[in-house]
Amino acid sequence: MRLITRLEQKFGRYGIHNLTIYIIICYAIGYALELVQPAMLGYLSLDPGLILHGQVWRIFTWILIPPSSLDIFTIIMLYFYYSIGSTLERTWGTFRYTLYIVSGLLFMIIGAFILYFIMGDLYTMMDLGGMAFSTYYISTSILLAFAATYPDMQVLFWFIFPLKIKWLGILYAVQIIYDVIRYLRNGIWFMVIPIVASLLNFVIFFFSTRDLAHYKPKEIKRRRDFQKAVNPGRMRDGSITKHKCAVCGQTEQDDPDLEFRFCSRCNGNYEYCQNHLFTHTHVK
Repeated sequence: MRLITRLEQKFGRYGIHNLTIYIIICYAIGYALELVQPAMLGYLSLDPGLILHGQVWRIFTWILIPPSSLDIFTIIMLYFYYSIGSTLERTWGTFRYTLYIVSGLLFMIIGAFILYFIMGDLYTMMDLGGMAFSTYYISTSILLAFAATYPDMQVLFWFIFPLKIKWLGILYAVQIIYDVIRYLRNGIWFMVIPIVASLLNFVIFFFSTRDLAHYKPKEIKRRRDFQKAVNPGRMRDGSITKHKCAVCGQTEQDDPDLEFRFCSRCNGNYEYCQNHLFTHTHVK
């Protein structure tokens, strides 16, 4: 992760702000094409054989292929992914979140080419680019990353049942393991490659290093408390701020529309932004 830190220092300005919104816009375009011109999706899939024969746009356009069919539950899930993706971007920083998503997409492309070189023209005949290499598991990697970062945050499952996000992440992980075992038992091993490729970013970010503990909410809060005690109300650039979230460290200078409130249940003057007012761990 030292490499990522150096990359952030050098290329941090190239992080894509509000990347989750752009991902959802891509899905919306894909759903529109599916409704208006379904055959068009066949020209967008990730097919290395056709890419090598000149259809280079497929390297990018496969992102437009929706991860599932469009219904009311899909709309709810897209809103959910927007919420957790935006929170991850604010917590990690724009560059690291961008690197996480882009690396997942890149691993998918590499996985598609590896599978093509193994299977040859059978890859195109079976339309594996449209069937296996979609953004479904990229979306899953976002949820797993959020569950690993905010394990104790509660969400209303189906808008009814309060559930800690870590259990939802475990449920998704079990589903992924089940899919892998099922594919292997049924002899369709090639379906495992897209799963492994799309989740490599999660494995690299969370299992090959301890560095992202630096970005966990509790660690962020500890650092912010220390900075507040040493130099209260002052930012790194020397400017004065009136409000600062004790979890993520955001101030009104970062987002003028962000609302801040003090928590009456915390022992001390701890202020939180609207994203963490009801989800933080109370200080006793």
